[in-house]
Amino acid sequence: MKETKRIASLFEKLYEGSPWIDVNVKDTLLQLSFKQAAKKIRPNVNSIWEIVNHLIAWRRNVLQRVNGKVITTPGHNYFQPVTDISEANWQNTVDSFEQTQEEWLQFLKSFKASGFEKIYPNNNMNYYEHIHGIIQHDAYHLGQVRLLVNLL
Repeated sequence: MKETKRIASLFEKLYEGSPWIDVNVKDTLLQLSFKQAAKKIRPNVNSIWEIVNHLIAWRRNVLQRVNGKVITTPGHNYFQPVTDISEANWQNTVDSFEQTQEEWLQFLKSFKASGFEKIYPNNNMNYYEHIHGIIQHDAYHLGQVRLLVNLL
């Protein structure tokens, strides 16, 4: 199996399939109301919604990187307060995550395996590490979201 297909499979399983960790992003997000997503269990702890926005931004950041754009990560590291707490805006957030999923799968369909070794200049990591890194990042924060769901 071509490596890009294996990686696409990892993206698909983590997003809406049966990944090794037994939970996926889509099922987790669809079980939440906008009020649950916005709730902060402590003032200094990110809400689920803030974590999801962080994931979306990082997915877009890394996708731009592996498409050749050099990006400076903002000081807030894509953790921003949610200012429009509404059902419609939560749905927009869930839809945005799905859009990044589609963008990643589309990218992987045309990505050539020879590009894995290309080095991103800001951190000297290759594209292979970046692509796997975003999957690991999603899984890490999905664990946080699941913990917060249990605490709600």
